Amino acid sequence: MAQPSLSHFSSFLLILLLFALSLGQQTAAGHGLSIKEATIDDLQLAFKHNKLTSRQLVQFYLGEISKLNPFLKGVIEVNPDALYLAEKADYKRKTKAPSVSLSKLHGIPILVKDNIATKDKLNTTAGSYALLGSVVPRDAGVVTKLRKAGAVILGKASLSEWSYWRSNDAPSGWSGRGGQGVNPYNFSTTPSGSSSGPAISAAANLATVTLGSETDGSILSPSSWNSVVGIKPTIGLTSRAGVVPISPRQDTVGPITRTVSDAAYVLDVIAGIDSNDLATSEASRYIPKGGYAQFLRPDGLRGKRIGIVRALFNFGSDASLTQTFEQHFNTLRKRGAVLVDNLEIAHFDEIYYNSSSEDIALSAEFKIYLNTYLKNLVASPVRSLADVIVFNNKNSKLEKVKEYGQGLLLKSEATNGIGNAEKAALVNLAKLSKNGFEKLVTKKRLDAVVAPSATVSTLLAIAGSPGVVVPAGYTKDGVPFGISFGGLRGSEPKLIEIAYGFEQATKIRKPPSLKNFKI
Repeated sequence: MAQPSLSHFSSFLLILLLFALSLGQQTAAGHGLSIKEATIDDLQLAFKHNKLTSRQLVQFYLGEISKLNPFLKGVIEVNPDALYLAEKADYKRKTKAPSVSLSKLHGIPILVKDNIATKDKLNTTAGSYALLGSVVPRDAGVVTKLRKAGAVILGKASLSEWSYWRSNDAPSGWSGRGGQGVNPYNFSTTPSGSSSGPAISAAANLATVTLGSETDGSILSPSSWNSVVGIKPTIGLTSRAGVVPISPRQDTVGPITRTVSDAAYVLDVIAGIDSNDLATSEASRYIPKGGYAQFLRPDGLRGKRIGIVRALFNFGSDASLTQTFEQHFNTLRKRGAVLVDNLEIAHFDEIYYNSSSEDIALSAEFKIYLNTYLKNLVASPVRSLADVIVFNNKNSKLEKVKEYGQGLLLKSEATNGIGNAEKAALVNLAKLSKNGFEKLVTKKRLDAVVAPSATVSTLLAIAGSPGVVVPAGYTKDGVPFGISFGGLRGSEPKLIEIAYGFEQATKIRKPPSLKNFKI
């Protein structure tokens, strides 16, 4: 059952975290293992050779959260049972039979975005005080799979409130409960969103791996801005059951990590059928026998046909970014990829600049599916979108209604189901995707389309298609940017090959220095 407030055990947590900070640092130094930037493979090797325990690993992250999170605000809540869960993982590892193999995620601490339900002492609020103290009926489908794999749910990561479906006037990375998330590379720039907390936390080493969600850009964009890897899976490849929704037509759940390999390991665990999300039954046919980790191939770029749609590369007068991406294109070629340049997507301007279809559809869908989610909660202060709006007005200081408003919530509340306008919008979106991105990739026999940052996200969103983003560089001000690859539904194996091949060829990611951060 979720606790109504973190304050009930805040004093205990403060003592625990301060203790964990000192002990966690000793752990990292004492065994000659640098936990910061450690991959899942690094940690599993340390577990195997008794150089590290899951308890020590959790203690380290609790210490980092205690030290950095008051400023970065990447984490909304830590799990008071995290150390207990780590001890359980350690015990199982120690007592298992030699013939028993454990998951790659066994004993690995993970932060999940605060719109992903956990049936434990953590809240699930989508960043809003309106859901504080609500009780979910069960773990989200992806959380069930994480627990089965032995992962340690470390806590809830912050986000743009209601996955940035509250107001266009609110900054990315802000929520009433979580405050304003901070980009660890450049404190004055955006962390992006809506999966801001998972990206901040992965970048700043507040957890081994994190889990985010995307409707349009919410994994790819913050991953790009925080120099981490993000995988936006095919719609239905991962369960959305128990995730505070915007639209099941576009919502998906995926990993945000520091490396492509870690992202593939997480995807291997969370992909698959969930009886509470019917879309997973159809999408499960895309899951390759043997999983996704087998596609972590250093020569993964060889023979891949990658399309360049120049309209996605609009850098204005920034010659340095243009030059950087031309260098990346050369890297792709040198590693064996075939680049198909100067491609055009039909109705590109309509998709990106002139069409209101996505907005019309999402506005109506949000109201329908949020109301269903709220009604299915075991207990909740609010039971409908209308209740949320009333709550915000009554608690305007907490929710900063005067500063940011709640325009998107009001716009959704004004809708009345899927009427003629919404049906027309949905038909138009399907047509734009079929005759645009999908037709281009099929006709040109492409394995992927390459793009800077998350500019490809809308094409992938309306197609229900997957994308992967990998760190690609930093501006002169130290602001990260990524390179993304998107393909047709079910193309995750090829995208992982491409992303891993690029990552291994460039190894661009570096941890944030946090040099101006005051402890």
